[in-house]
This record gives sequence, C-alpha cells and structure tokens, in this order.
Amino acid sequence: MNILLINHYAGSPLLGMEYRPYYMAREWKKAGHKVLIVAASNAHVRSKQFNLNQNYEKHSIEGIDYLILKTPEYHGNGLKRVLNMSSFIRRLYQYSAMISDEFKPDVVIASSTYPLDIYPAKKIADHSKAKLFFEVHDLWPLQPMEMGGYSKYHPYIIALQHAENYAYRNAFSVISIWPKALKYMVEHGLKPEKFFYIPNGIVIEEWDKNLEIPQEVYELIKKLKSQRKILMGYAGAHGIANALHSLVDAMGSLKKDNVELLLIGKGPEKEKLIQKANNLKLENIHFIPPVTKNQIPSLLDKLDILYIGLQNQPSFQYGMCPNKLIDYMMAGKPIIQSYKAGIDMVTEVGCGLTIEPENPEAIIKAVRNLISKSENELKVMGERGKSYCITNHDYKIIAPQFLEVLQGNMHIHIEESI
Repeated sequence: MNILLINHYAGSPLLGMEYRPYYMAREWKKAGHKVLIVAASNAHVRSKQFNLNQNYEKHSIEGIDYLILKTPEYHGNGLKRVLNMSSFIRRLYQYSAMISDEFKPDVVIASSTYPLDIYPAKKIADHSKAKLFFEVHDLWPLQPMEMGGYSKYHPYIIALQHAENYAYRNAFSVISIWPKALKYMVEHGLKPEKFFYIPNGIVIEEWDKNLEIPQEVYELIKKLKSQRKILMGYAGAHGIANALHSLVDAMGSLKKDNVELLLIGKGPEKEKLIQKANNLKLENIHFIPPVTKNQIPSLLDKLDILYIGLQNQPSFQYGMCPNKLIDYMMAGKPIIQSYKAGIDMVTEVGCGLTIEPENPEAIIKAVRNLISKSENELKVMGERGKSYCITNHDYKIIAPQFLEVLQGNMHIHIEESI
C-alpha cells in the first residue's frame, strides 16, 4: 500500500519535532508499505529548517521519503505563521497532480495541526482514486478560540471551522489523538462509525540508551544531589498554555522543603519567568536551555519528581494527553499533573498526583505529599507509569493499529455516548 501522509510540521529525530509522522512511517515501512511524508520547509516546532532554492525538494530523512514544500520563515503565532500555512496549502494544490501521478497513493492522510490541508488532500485523493483520512492532533479552531481569544466570527476562525467540518464530512475515517472527542466531532458533521482513537506513542528503544546530558547540566544536578536536594523538573515549552507561572509561585514555599526546580526548555514566556523568579528572589529555580530529544531519557532519570501543567481550558474535556506526559511516564518517575482533561491517566494508572490547574497551593501540597512517601513507594509509583507506557504506547503497537484503520480492518473505536 502506498501511504501519503501530509503534515506541515512533520520532523524526525534529526530535524526535531513533531515526531509522530516519522515514527508511524518507519513502522509502516517495516511492514512493507511505501510511505511519503509531505512537509513544509519551515515549521516553528522543528529545531532544523530547510533552506530550499526551489519550490520543492525530495529528501530521504533517516530512511523515510519526504517531499519538502518551500514556505516562508516565521516565528510565533502572528501573521507570518498564517502566511506560512497559506504558502504550504498553495504549494500542495500546485503540485497535487505531480504527487498523485508520481507516488500513486492508495491512501491520503491529512494530518497537519490545522485542518486547511484537507482541501488539497481531497484533490490528491480524488485524482488518485485513493481513500482520504483525517488525523486530528489538535481541535482547531476550538483551541485557537480558547487560547487566543478569537471570536467565532473572525474570518480566520470561520475558514478553519469550514475546513474542519468539511474534513469530518468527507474523510473515509478520522483518526483522533483525543479519545473523548467523538461527541464534538459528530456535532461538526462526523458519522460516529468513522471515529478511531490512536494515542500518542513512544519508542521504547530510545529509553534504553544512556546518552550524556550537557556538562553544565550534569554538574548542576551533581552539586544539588550532593546537597541532598529534591529535584523537581519540567521539560518542554515555556508558553502561556503551560501555566508555569503558578509553578514559580509555588517554589518560594517549597524552599524550606529542600526542593529545587529545573525548568528545561524555551518559549515566549521564559524571560518573564526568569524575571519573576528574580523579583521573588527564588534561588531554588534553575533555568536550563533545551536539550536534544535523545538526551531527555537520561535527564529525566536524574530527577525525582516530574511536573506537567496546562491552563484550564474547556477543550481539554475531550481527552488532552500531551506527548510530555507519555515521556514522563516512560521515565518511571512520580508525576504531578496540573490540568483537567477528559482522561486522567496519572490517577488511573497510579503514577502520581493530579491537582487543580494554575493553583500554587495545590502544587505545594502535592509536592509535600510525594516527598513524604518512602523511596520504595515512589519507585512503585514510577514503575506503574512506565509499565503502562510499554504496554499501550509503543509505536510498534499503535502504528499497526493505525494501519488497520487505513486498511479498513479495525472495527473497534471508542464507545462514547453522543
């Protein structure tokens, strides 16, 4: 089977996130299928971009074939990002016949975060007489409306809503990373029997490697450990949605508990967080630059408690499950989850504590709860999360499930009242 996967932001371990398209493609290729990923030359989530001298280039990236379409550079979520999206969609239209004729897809997957790629994907599918699938990573335009404050009457939101509804009506099946989104999708035109849930994944082998972390980070952790400090860590984006200001607010009270916080990563809120910590004279917070994906397992292994927080958003009721949470569970460490979602794996699995979002007092209480437990209790807690990940989130398990959907052989989807 020839599988065409369209994902504006598709990366790889070499390029940076997002990783899901690459890991799915790798497993599908191992199963004997031919895969082509279509991606943009510039994407804000990637650590490496493509500098193209022509409108498109073909690349083999870590064993997977990519068609890279030229798009303009951008940073942040302003007008330039919209222009970047528009450029990618325009190129997809422009080269749709070429893609159809040369690759001859049997299935076409529209998989970008935003739903606008469904239109050229439909054109390619029709030209190739291929089945069209829609993969939902984020609920656009609902989430931009919640997080960005856009009105539903904003022209951009109207365009996104039309595309989302079009996708639900025209896709052969919808693959959702959100397990509780069926009701929402049905309200926007999806037939219930078309809904399938395939969760975020993990590559087990990557967690067996013991790659060195940056020397300065290693020395800091070594120093803090020698002082018998309890190390709490957050690794990921420093944005408004991550609600890290509440975590910083909590650290003043936790200083007397011997707790040190490592904030690892970058983002638009990082400088504000640094300034806030300085203003509050918090010496138990350490701001660390991003580390590479393959260094994350070694880094998380050296920490004692892992924290994940998000703003309190209504859309999370549909089953928000960040990749970061899967990484934390795989690290085998106790987790503090500070957000409300339609699912609560931390509580269900018993691998940590779930608390009210954006609440410093709840963070303080949760940290003190965990550090009051014995070393063995915390170890068991962490092992529960790791075991659950290995059983349910290995790409070697979920990529074949995705294939079953593409081949029309999977008949089990999330049962949910609508």
